[in-house]
Amino acid sequence: MNLASNIVINVYSIGILLIIYIFSIKHNDENSLQNKHYKWMLKITIFMLLVDILSRFDGKTVTIYPVLNHIGNFAIFLLNPMISSLWLIYVYDQIYPKIEKPKCLLIPIYAANCLNLVLLIFTQFFGWYYYIDTDNIYHRGPLFWLAAFMTTVLILVAFILTLINRNRIDKKHLFSLMFFGIPPFACVIIQIIFYGLSIVLNGIVFSLLIVALYVQNNNIYTDYLTGVYNRKKLELYLKQKISTSTNGKTFSAIMLDLDNFKSINDTYGHDTGDRALQISVKLLRGCLHANDFISRFGGDEFCIILDISDITELEGVVSKIRSALEKYNSTNDQPFILSFSMGYSVYDLRSNLSMEDFKKQIDKFMYDNKQIKKELLKLE
Repeated sequence: MNLASNIVINVYSIGILLIIYIFSIKHNDENSLQNKHYKWMLKITIFMLLVDILSRFDGKTVTIYPVLNHIGNFAIFLLNPMISSLWLIYVYDQIYPKIEKPKCLLIPIYAANCLNLVLLIFTQFFGWYYYIDTDNIYHRGPLFWLAAFMTTVLILVAFILTLINRNRIDKKHLFSLMFFGIPPFACVIIQIIFYGLSIVLNGIVFSLLIVALYVQNNNIYTDYLTGVYNRKKLELYLKQKISTSTNGKTFSAIMLDLDNFKSINDTYGHDTGDRALQISVKLLRGCLHANDFISRFGGDEFCIILDISDITELEGVVSKIRSALEKYNSTNDQPFILSFSMGYSVYDLRSNLSMEDFKKQIDKFMYDNKQIKKELLKLE
């Protein structure tokens, strides 16, 4: 690939990444670790695309070109495993968003990058990864395969981690997380076969674009604290479910309010209140299928949308949630008791209720349930 072609492709790739980066700043949660790692991948890839241009001045022996060639190749080999490392960490955060990364994950990542740095430094003297001759022409060294191997292994580990934990990942995200390694891996193979071709970074750009479309874009609709969907997504999803309902196939909704949430916050502090919300979500997920829809409707309110058209089946889910709460409260070591007031209904297509009216209906049922519980407490 000649220098002009390389510049055109890299500039085009940088343009794509800049658009994604600006979108991420405007629309995604700044506090989310996943978003921070994703933005670092974008920034490093942009920088690598720039320095990749510097590493393509083969055969030009004017004083400045050999210097640029050395700087460009050093930076590319240094940053390649960093991109893969960030991707592995990003995948881990997608699977375990609230769990601290274990040493068994971080130590091998640090070790691989430190080893790469040491080998890269020695490469400048012994040509292990590559060497640049007196005519300013780049040549692969005897350990070139090791640099490609480290980068590939890190991406492969991320793929295996995704595959093993596929049941924990939203199916809408699963494709992009598993797909990420395919374009750069294919480009590595092509680049090894066709000496002089440089397209691995462009493969990474394509993967980052897919992640932006399928994962990052979804973060706009995610509640940061609990990891479930937010109210905006609920309204869009409800409209979609209503518009696609038929006489033979409709849906159900459960509106839940965490009882005494204000008291938990006032008595034990907001950190404990946040933990109560997170535990509530974990309990709810344990009672539902992986693809069932959960959103945080308000401060202490949640809404569940189910592909259930039968009221008896819906009542079975509600009963399962109540049983899970009883079991948790009898065994937990938290200073609070979890309890939900619930309102639920199967959407009746014949009623022709709008999204807002259906929400008001289940919200009223929830309020009625809360009042009944208060009356029962008075009688006790």
